Amino acid sequence: MAIITLTTDFGEKDHFAGAIKGAIYNELPDVRIVDISHSISPFNIAEAAYIIQNAFSSFPKGTIHIIGIDSELNQENKHIALKLDDHYFICANNGIMSMICTEIAPEKIVEINIHDKIQSSFPVLDVFVKVACHIARGGTLEVIGKAINTIKPIKNLHPFVNDEKTQIIGSVIYIDNYGNVVTNIKKSFFESTQKGRSYEIFARHHKFKKIFTKYSDIVNFDIPPEKRQDEGRGLVVFNASNYLEIAVYKSNSETSGSASTLMGLGLMDTVTVNFLKE
Repeated sequence: MAIITLTTDFGEKDHFAGAIKGAIYNELPDVRIVDISHSISPFNIAEAAYIIQNAFSSFPKGTIHIIGIDSELNQENKHIALKLDDHYFICANNGIMSMICTEIAPEKIVEINIHDKIQSSFPVLDVFVKVACHIARGGTLEVIGKAINTIKPIKNLHPFVNDEKTQIIGSVIYIDNYGNVVTNIKKSFFESTQKGRSYEIFARHHKFKKIFTKYSDIVNFDIPPEKRQDEGRGLVVFNASNYLEIAVYKSNSETSGSASTLMGLGLMDTVTVNFLKE
């Protein structure tokens, strides 16, 4: 039985997500549809890329992923389908796939060319669904598109390193449900630049000198719980996806606050790592 996932910025209020599911079930009544997220910030390519990168590999090989972000067809925003790590992705060629493709090379990419056969003002519903169902039936990518070799990159996907290798300048690419701030600095990149040196991490007016292994490492468990003041304390970790993350312990934007609200950090804000001379 085929699995089709949906990732969009459509939200839950409107009919769009439901209509897409209905169209898929009309073609494939026995398919399984999984919502990854419909709460991507509108047109936020980097946010969608981060979520897809960290979700897709949890699904079985052969899963088909529809990504409905900034998908209106125009001469600068074509539609693509690709096979990568035995998964299929259908989306606009707007940079969404570039984060995954920096780590895993696509096996095949096609630019979808069936638009002349479909009347469409809602391409995710009219085009992407048709392509997904075609693949789910065992159809090949060559039938629905022409082969291409490259895809568009996301701007500011990679952090900057100065010539002296003493500084990394990264940026915020995602803010999670807890208000934790995820940067584009991966653990492997950090460590290869660090080379064992000590460091200082700056985010606006906040400085951190330690990266914790997990959030609760900031707690001194030798102190009785009633005397601790850990909630609301800022910290830095490499998160479950191995990205450098600035967090607040047990953050809650409505009570103790979050890294985003307390530190004033938003998408694309700069986070700097300075490596110190020994």
